[in-house]
Amino acid sequence: MTEKLRVALLIGSVRDGRMSERVAKFTKKQLENRNFEVHVLDPIELKLPLLKKPHHFYRDKSEIPEVLSKTNALLIKCDCFMFVSAEYNSCIPPALTNLIDHFGGSVFAYKASGIVCYSMTQWGGNRAALQLKTLAGEIGCLAVARVLAIPLVHESIDADGKPLNDQMEDHATKLIDQLEWHATAMREHRNKYGIPS
Repeated sequence: MTEKLRVALLIGSVRDGRMSERVAKFTKKQLENRNFEVHVLDPIELKLPLLKKPHHFYRDKSEIPEVLSKTNALLIKCDCFMFVSAEYNSCIPPALTNLIDHFGGSVFAYKASGIVCYSMTQWGGNRAALQLKTLAGEIGCLAVARVLAIPLVHESIDADGKPLNDQMEDHATKLIDQLEWHATAMREHRNKYGIPS
């Protein structure tokens, strides 16, 4: 039996009334239905400060805060990433970039990523998704082509993560198909050949 793919699901919003919890619940369930081992990273729970000193800037490893050490170790173990992002002022939410920037690109590199974006408007967070594709490429976890964009998110998923229309699960399946294919291929290649030095 093939080992489960480990995925870190990074939540991108911390503001009051955020829709990210319902989107994360929906996405987590879809991934688990496909036999992924899902690890949710929520900036509210992690309580990371505004970025001053990322994990990889500590020369003395004994000084690294425990939350950074544990999260860094988790990211290293993961085979792929799923970014769940709102769109603030046509951009990636600062909580998401703050979370990502606390860790060096090497923990993300040579792995695949997927993007789920949303908004309460008809645009579905697509402008943030385009920026996330650039950021994912920069840190080395190339985003798959398919994006799950959710317009009118408050009408598309309920507070428990249940989809409210027939298209949600179908679109999620198409994204996860691509993520699973790329993440499996990249894991096999890393295991067989390692990564460039």
